Amino acid sequence: MQTFEQDKDTLLQEDIRQLGRILGDTIRAQHGTEVFDLIENIRQRSIRFRRDLDTEARTELEETLLSLSPEKTVQVIRAFSYFSLLANIAEDQHHIRRTRVHLVAGSPPRKGSLPHAVQSLIDVGFTAQDLSEFFKHALVSPVLTAHPTEVQRKSVLNCQMVIARLLDERDRMQLTADESAENEEALRRAILTLWQTRMLRSSKLSVLDEVENGLSYFDYTMLRELPHLYAGLEDILAVRAKSKDPIALPSFMKVGSWIGGDRDGNPFVTAEVLEQALRMQSQRAFDFYFAELRMLSSQLSLAKGLVNCSVQLDELAACSPDQSPHRADEPYRRAIAAIIGRLEATHSRLGANQARAGEGAYAAASELLDDLTTIHRSLASNGSAALTRGRLRHLRRAVDVFGFSLAPIDLRQNSDVHERVLAELFEVAVPGTRYLEMNEDERIAVLLQELRSCRPLASPHVSYSDETCSELAIFNAARRAHLQYGRDAIRNCIISKANGVSDVLEVAVLLKEVGLLRPADTALDLNIVPLFETIDDLRRSADIMQRLFGIEEYKLLLASRDDTQEVMLGYSDSNKDGGFLTSGWELYKAETRLVQVFREHGVRIRLFHGRGGSVGRGGGPSHEAILAQPAGAVQGQLRLTEQGEVITAKYANPEVGRRNLEVLAAATLEASLLAHPEQEPEPAFLEAMEKISQEAFSSYRGLVYETEGFETYFWESTVISEIAGLNIGSRPASRKNSRSIEDLRAIPWVFSWAQCRLMLPGWFGFGSAVQVFLDADGKHGLALLQRMHKEWPFFRTLLSNMDMVLAKSDIAIASRYANLVEDAALRDRIFTRIRMEHAATIDALKAITGQTELQEGNPLLKRSIRNRFPYLDPLNHVQVELLRQYREGRQDERVRTGIHLSINGIAAGLRNSG
Repeated sequence: MQTFEQDKDTLLQEDIRQLGRILGDTIRAQHGTEVFDLIENIRQRSIRFRRDLDTEARTELEETLLSLSPEKTVQVIRAFSYFSLLANIAEDQHHIRRTRVHLVAGSPPRKGSLPHAVQSLIDVGFTAQDLSEFFKHALVSPVLTAHPTEVQRKSVLNCQMVIARLLDERDRMQLTADESAENEEALRRAILTLWQTRMLRSSKLSVLDEVENGLSYFDYTMLRELPHLYAGLEDILAVRAKSKDPIALPSFMKVGSWIGGDRDGNPFVTAEVLEQALRMQSQRAFDFYFAELRMLSSQLSLAKGLVNCSVQLDELAACSPDQSPHRADEPYRRAIAAIIGRLEATHSRLGANQARAGEGAYAAASELLDDLTTIHRSLASNGSAALTRGRLRHLRRAVDVFGFSLAPIDLRQNSDVHERVLAELFEVAVPGTRYLEMNEDERIAVLLQELRSCRPLASPHVSYSDETCSELAIFNAARRAHLQYGRDAIRNCIISKANGVSDVLEVAVLLKEVGLLRPADTALDLNIVPLFETIDDLRRSADIMQRLFGIEEYKLLLASRDDTQEVMLGYSDSNKDGGFLTSGWELYKAETRLVQVFREHGVRIRLFHGRGGSVGRGGGPSHEAILAQPAGAVQGQLRLTEQGEVITAKYANPEVGRRNLEVLAAATLEASLLAHPEQEPEPAFLEAMEKISQEAFSSYRGLVYETEGFETYFWESTVISEIAGLNIGSRPASRKNSRSIEDLRAIPWVFSWAQCRLMLPGWFGFGSAVQVFLDADGKHGLALLQRMHKEWPFFRTLLSNMDMVLAKSDIAIASRYANLVEDAALRDRIFTRIRMEHAATIDALKAITGQTELQEGNPLLKRSIRNRFPYLDPLNHVQVELLRQYREGRQDERVRTGIHLSINGIAAGLRNSG
């Protein structure tokens, strides 16, 4: 076990050096000394350049990389990709190590932890009972989504987890010399396996492959760590309340998923895929319950002659199929056998797609929880309370959180599709109806008339288009899922590109068609969630919701949803549409106005933040982002997407995963209860932000959408064309078959800029906007911006994220990608503009924050960048050369493989690139 006094950076460096040395030894053993020496030479030069800014080292590095044969190029790419991967593992384990050191030393609770959040609230007058009440109405839900930046194969991830476990073992145990040698030998085996494991997928992922990948994180983290998180919070509150009795919190945190239900632009998500995804999820939950029950049975060997039990426990045990005389006096084991029997019957029922419970099966997960609670109460009332706090406690929580469906799957579709489907249904039902030609008022009138009617709109005797049949099939599958697994299986229907009240009412009509909305009962079984994505949509969002809440029929439906309306905000598309600064500002303003509208109508707001992994798609530290929300925007309820490679970074390691879940819960608690009206930004801040945003918007739009030839520049200077050929997602890169920026999905847009180390979506426009502002207001203007950074969490978080992005950018490497643009005049015109804005943005950021260099206030990230960049630089240099060869017509499979390997390696090294 490492001691508290040992230098924290030294321990990390030792891990990185050891892993790097083992990888080097592996390469030498597999490919010979010549290849090892080549890779080591490249590594040393790259480190020398990064450490000393030695331009001679960079020149030598580039010359060496340009001289490589195709075979050696692939070996170099693989080596540096795995160097980055191993550095990531070491870093994650170091965070765990530092957390444990603080806990062992009895340090005060760390910011972002639940103990810190609870203490902060106790300090301002809240009681433990107050906090318990808060959680009765709270909801915190990270939602896993599948996206094309999730480049890592599960086989590679499995190797990583073995390596992480072995590093953790050395930290937690005092190893003997033999044990230490065994540990290193196991590390060598794991790294050899990693080296001999294919990095790239041999075929494109299907949606069900993505479902399977997503389920891995439930195995690694969610199923076990989420119950532990609840137990820890309950114990904290019990201590604060000085209660001898345990505090039982409702299950306010649940993990959701889009995988298998997100149809927006993905034609491969069908009703059959949705149903299979639900079956796969359910199977994972049952597998976990069966394993835990069997372990629990092995532990609860209590004999009746030695312990009493409740009447209810005896009744449960009497139903046991286990009639062995060896367990006749072991009522708890017999009771668990009865539970397992009923659970097997339930599993068979769900596997056979039966909606109703058969003989012995549980009708709902709540009945399973009741049986487990019978065991809990019997133990607690008969001198065995300590036995309720281990596996049984965690299993009861798991059943309450995950039920029989594991995670709610959200449905999502583009509003254009809903419009076309309704247009066809209306045309068939009432020939001559031209729904698509109607204006918004006319559409609302027609839709409301349909919602007031209990008769179906669609007929089983009519042949509709494939699109209409597919959409109706999805909604019918959702209804069957409710009957089969319960309503938690599918809780939300999200409308992409929502820009009017009719978009919401269209979904309401489609839900009515399948019985998920019942006019006679004014009952709605799903949340209808508009997603506002573009800058214009965000600006109009409050007006749209104002009008929607003015419709009495809709307000009555909301009553069946606890008078709560969810609204999703799109970070990715708003950024692509208006740039980083304007996107952030318009999101902030939209939230502020939405809070006001919801308050006026007595509706509770739940915001769903469509954040990506990168800053250009709303990424960044979750704790700071949640606390930077406008006052009243959280209200105890929060959902946010977890996307791409960030899912792996956050949830592959159980301890890291639990920490990330804890951060979300702590930040939601603090943002809900510590937000006060006096924390509202002063008018001068709002006015300054508006001015800067207008200039940044003009600058960004001027480059991306108004500069002739920019599309050509983007497609030729980035890896966007090659990403389309990489088997890293089931969804096309563009919504349409075009090179238009408007049609391009935000994910590959951001991912491409990250690959060339420019990170343009995360900063462009800020420098010139600040310069215009300062030209007008001079020293007073700078002082105001500095005060905004100091006093306004929103502005501080915005700049902190921009600081992170700029620190990961490299204008020199980006210039090499720019040289791929064939038109020299176009290249020089656009890259010069980008380079000047990059410099101006860094200068503005330093002036406002008072930093002399980037990431001055974040030594952890600064260290991380220092550790990983020497492994990233060679990958970028090689990638540029391979792109040049490939585009010049060298269709060698090794060149194509090298490009795809480099994309994988750079993404792994940057960690939040998409």
